[in-house]
Amino acid sequence: MMRKTGGADEGVYSMKDRKIYSNFIAIEPIAKGWSDDRKYYTETADGRRMLLRVSDIAELDRKKAEYSMMERVYALGVLTSEPLGFGLCDRGESCYSLSGWLDGENAKEALPHLPETEQYIWGMAAGETLAKIHSLPAPDGAEPWSGWFYRKVQNRIDFYNKNPVKSENGDFVVSYLQNNKHLLDSRPQTFIHGDYNISNMMFMPEKQIGVIDFNAYNKDNGDPWWEFDPCIDGWGSEPSQYFFSGMLKGYFNGAPPAMFFDVFAYYQAYDALAALCDTSVHNQGEPEAGKRHMENILRWFDHMNTSTPSWYIKNFLY
Repeated sequence: MMRKTGGADEGVYSMKDRKIYSNFIAIEPIAKGWSDDRKYYTETADGRRMLLRVSDIAELDRKKAEYSMMERVYALGVLTSEPLGFGLCDRGESCYSLSGWLDGENAKEALPHLPETEQYIWGMAAGETLAKIHSLPAPDGAEPWSGWFYRKVQNRIDFYNKNPVKSENGDFVVSYLQNNKHLLDSRPQTFIHGDYNISNMMFMPEKQIGVIDFNAYNKDNGDPWWEFDPCIDGWGSEPSQYFFSGMLKGYFNGAPPAMFFDVFAYYQAYDALAALCDTSVHNQGEPEAGKRHMENILRWFDHMNTSTPSWYIKNFLY
């Protein structure tokens, strides 16, 4: 049932351009996701289904950039929501984007129920899709990646040093990050999704990967290999070794170069320290979750004595 007034939905119906919503016959709030955006499933009288996303006007510049990102990726032929409109709404207090609806299964929900071979095949498709996204170049004049990323590293180190939550492995990870920052020297940059993980992938017909949510990070370019870091989705859990191994195979069209694993291990070490320093976890009274994630990463990389994670399968189907 479409609601036209009251509560959180009121802003949707004060859009300046009434053509945007005049033929909606259904609009339903969507509660999933981490962002503060208001999201709605919408349907028109002619059967067209769309996603409506409404954001505070303070986010206007970032939301414009996200919409532009989606347009560029859609133009590549990547299966993502078709960009249909962007503008102001809610008497100028909000902005909106309207995009096509993707019908498919969320990868995070579907993956655990698939046999190993299918997980691997879906992973290959995800890797091939990511390689296509990374074919878009970074803008001219982008700041060198090593400087930008190492500021992130140093911020986490400074936070850790002041943070009362410690781990017996925390000092070791700090030393590793400081002693191996050369791994990021001269890393190239491309366009990036920013949060390419199974929560933001859809399993579509004919083994196609649908890509959603270009709103996770306020950065649209970076080291393409950094994009693999958020693929390990979920603290305290083992990644799908078949899916992720297949993803690497699909991305590189074969085995990854040795240098990839060195760089990936560095990003994972950063992720371990970031988990330990995550204030949202601490505020929820769960500091042990960050410690467990750090311990998992150190176990996968044999306490950083190897750069190839223990769950990586070198040869499976091919």
